[in-house]
Amino acid sequence: MSDKRNTDEITPVSQVGIRVNDEEAKEKYENNATNVSSDNNADDKPYSVFTHNEKRIIVLCAGLSQFFSPISGQIYFPSLNAIAADLHVSNSLVNLTITTYLIMQGLAPAFVGGFSDSSGRRPTYFICFIIYAAANIGLGVQNNYTALMVLRCLQSAGGSGTVALAQAVVSDIVTSQERGAYVSYMSIASQAGPSLGPLIGGLLGQYLGWHSIFWFLLISISVVFVPAALFLAETCRNVVDDGSVPPPKWRRCYINSKVEKRIIAEGRRIPFDKRDQLARKRKLRFPNPLDTVKIVFTKEAGYILVYIGMVCCGYYATVALIPSQFGTVYGFNQIQIALCYLPLGCGSLLAGLIRGRIIDSRYKAHAKRLNFPLKYNRQVDLSNFPIERARLEVVVPTLALGSACFIGFGWMIQYKVNLAGPLVFLFVIGFCVSASINTVSVLLVDIYPGKAGTATAANNLVRCWLGAGATSGVEPLIKKVGIGWTTTFFGLLIFVFSPILWYIMKNGPKWRRATKERKERQEAKREAKIHGDSGDRQP
Repeated sequence: MSDKRNTDEITPVSQVGIRVNDEEAKEKYENNATNVSSDNNADDKPYSVFTHNEKRIIVLCAGLSQFFSPISGQIYFPSLNAIAADLHVSNSLVNLTITTYLIMQGLAPAFVGGFSDSSGRRPTYFICFIIYAAANIGLGVQNNYTALMVLRCLQSAGGSGTVALAQAVVSDIVTSQERGAYVSYMSIASQAGPSLGPLIGGLLGQYLGWHSIFWFLLISISVVFVPAALFLAETCRNVVDDGSVPPPKWRRCYINSKVEKRIIAEGRRIPFDKRDQLARKRKLRFPNPLDTVKIVFTKEAGYILVYIGMVCCGYYATVALIPSQFGTVYGFNQIQIALCYLPLGCGSLLAGLIRGRIIDSRYKAHAKRLNFPLKYNRQVDLSNFPIERARLEVVVPTLALGSACFIGFGWMIQYKVNLAGPLVFLFVIGFCVSASINTVSVLLVDIYPGKAGTATAANNLVRCWLGAGATSGVEPLIKKVGIGWTTTFFGLLIFVFSPILWYIMKNGPKWRRATKERKERQEAKREAKIHGDSGDRQP
């Protein structure tokens, strides 16, 4: 080809707004074959020693564990009016507990993610379980608004930490080639929250009182704790590497013991020396949330996090307005309002079931087009792979459809149309938003494979804090301009800023390579300084 443009350059097309110069991308990959092949010397070794069935069990346990963050928020909604009446406070003050819950939901993973990346997954999981259980006990016995506010924040801190941990576990054991399916399947349990939470909360609140909601959550976390303690293996690569390094005895579970027996049966040596080496490198320190904040302000992640945060603003605003608007417009009680959340949750569940295969199929399509290696359980260098395009091009259609449904939903409620219309739109909104969030979660883990917990925490931070702002502002906005124009604002916000996606797909590979080269230069300078200092000390 005579046109020698940079291989990162992507030009718009009608379908998804981009096109990659395939021949030049191939040439770029082939020109870097020497470097890639040297990196692949380590990649000839399996990425993880866990078998396919063991990975499924681990991901299932992680998925069940992250069920409690979304359900704890959603189960609360049908009882908002009853809580306001019992505690003698206004609906606005009760809605403020939703806002603070979301703020803590975004903040807590910033501590949890970094701690788990350096110290391990299992101890972090159990810390989150203990905090969550203690908060539910307190919520079950209190009758004070201040106590409700404080304990809901504590509950959020314990539950939301498991979301960042689940994504990190998948990063530990699954490569980019198959990550989409695992992340989507794992998200099914958490996506059940929007559908099951309001229904369970409505039934419990109607017949047993709203305090029973928190006793139900306490019993549920106790039930999930048992399989997690037995089968949720330590997967952190700073602790067990590819899974072959035995974790400390107090972190072991059945699967870790099974892996050790399999290694011995194959005639291989248990790498206890590697365990000691990894232990010396780890330093127990107080979690630093600034590591999470730094990711938010990077080019590689910042743009997509802000955009997906805007999408979540519309979603949280829609979820928050359902109790008041459906109660006013259709005269529903708690149970009827709870049933209206079912389409939202069913759409989210459908996204979890089918989105992963689509994500993985697009990765494989781009890999075949660029002659990129496709090997099961082998990690490859993504420096010259358009991973942003492979992931984000499947987001464009769902975001466009979700934006339109936000707008349509609000006007349907304003004009009091038949209930079937808003419920159908809620189903589509649930599908589109969940599918988009799943895809972005996979992309962030691809970009930060060694800091999956921290990257996921950054995702939660932006989504939840922007969502908290939308939740607190939706009621005043509805009073000023009406529900139709309120949802139109959130829908147009997604559409107006959609060129950010094209910008990311165009420049993402270049940003990642520049960051990698900068880190390599810094590491080289550090090594040179260490060797120089040791040389100066020699006689």
